Amino acid sequence: MDFPYLTRFQPVLLSLFRFMTGLLLFQYGVAKIFKFPVLPYFANIPPLIWTAGALELVLGALLMIGLFTRLSAFILSGEMAFAYFMGHMFKGETPVFLPLLNGGTAAILFCFACLYLSAAGGGSVSADAAMGKK
Repeated sequence: MDFPYLTRFQPVLLSLFRFMTGLLLFQYGVAKIFKFPVLPYFANIPPLIWTAGALELVLGALLMIGLFTRLSAFILSGEMAFAYFMGHMFKGETPVFLPLLNGGTAAILFCFACLYLSAAGGGSVSADAAMGKK
């Protein structure tokens, strides 16, 4: 079933999708770097997780405003793939592939959401779109 009347909302919904993806990644960065909210698993993070938090904080903010969307999303997609394999799939002695068992569902979803945004761009409501207009 096709809904042709919904296609007129596609550019704005892409911008909303970009903003929400950036906001969710930004909140992980805030939790890792600034310890807000206080979460026990982000209490004493190693340098690798601190670096991931910095990427999520800065690039998540860029995604929210839609500035350098394609580059930011591409880097975040790679970070999320790395996070899945290093932080979820191989965190124990034996690899656990199923995301439901290893807690990596969000990492996979963020990986592919950012990969899509790197190809699709920021949408009509973004700093990239505003800078593109003369």
